[in-house]
Amino acid sequence: MQEIGQIAVTVSDVAYVLPFYRDVLGLKFLFSPTPNLAFLAAGSVRIMLSTPQGAGCVGANSILYFRVDDIAAKYGAMVAMGAHSDREPQLAAKMPDHELWIGFLRDPDGNLVGLMEEKR
Repeated sequence: MQEIGQIAVTVSDVAYVLPFYRDVLGLKFLFSPTPNLAFLAAGSVRIMLSTPQGAGCVGANSILYFRVDDIAAKYGAMVAMGAHSDREPQLAAKMPDHELWIGFLRDPDGNLVGLMEEKR
């Protein structure tokens, strides 16, 4: 096994949800070969937005956690851009060398998206 290459997120309508992932989360848009597929980059991991194709349910995907700096500011900016607030950032765990902070947003289909910051 190597690193994760791609993660699929099942959505109701790619054109409807794409602006959230591209504009609000700031992922790099790569390409859209059909109206039911769009690919974005989250660092070295590709995110595939797809309508249900035999697997996955809209709004019931696994949770994607994105690393951010200054989680409070980033969370506030994303909510101001239209992201649905689920849980404001809060301390999740104190580690020996850092604090783990987590906050949650929802995309337009209700999929949970996590933001995380390791504060040193």
